[in-house]
Amino acid sequence: MKIFCVGRNYVEHIHELGNQLPENMVIFMKPNTAVHLADKPWELPNFSNEIHYECEIVLKVAKNGKNIRKEDAENYFEELGLGIDFTARDIQTKHKEKGLPWEIAKAFDHSAVVGRFIPKSSVDLSNIQFQLYQNETIVQNGNSNCMIHSFKEMISEISQFFTIESGDLIFSGTPAGVGKISSRDHYRGVLDNKELFSLKIQ
Repeated sequence: MKIFCVGRNYVEHIHELGNQLPENMVIFMKPNTAVHLADKPWELPNFSNEIHYECEIVLKVAKNGKNIRKEDAENYFEELGLGIDFTARDIQTKHKEKGLPWEIAKAFDHSAVVGRFIPKSSVDLSNIQFQLYQNETIVQNGNSNCMIHSFKEMISEISQFFTIESGDLIFSGTPAGVGKISSRDHYRGVLDNKELFSLKIQ
């Protein structure tokens, strides 16, 4: 299983981090050891003092494909869910300032939280509303209609460089509102009024 992530896919999030709007789709990957099922507590790592949450819609790839046309791309996933792309922001910032790769800030063990998946047929793909609750306060509120790159475009673009395979996950980017996590925090991910994960931080 591979985990693909699309970065800088919501304009307001780009602005809140002081980044520039990219000319091309930003794609990075996490190893399968990054997966963490949301029904298990999440332990704060000791290598960072600034782990940030980034809630995202996650697509589950349903079949193998390469060089997929955009008009065919929706045939390559049948389920979607919500997840958290945990980021060691302090490490990422230092590496970006030096022009160095920042995989260790994004791809560390358990950095890709995933909840349960639902059929794509149960939602309007162009208008998916989702929220992340931190201790019962909404901290992120996003909608798929605000994405720069659509699900179709993501799948098509990723498949130009990588063969996608059944079971792969695609994290589709995060809206504004990212922030630091703390011990004993509780996070809930809600998509179209359905709770898809509940996660406790240790």
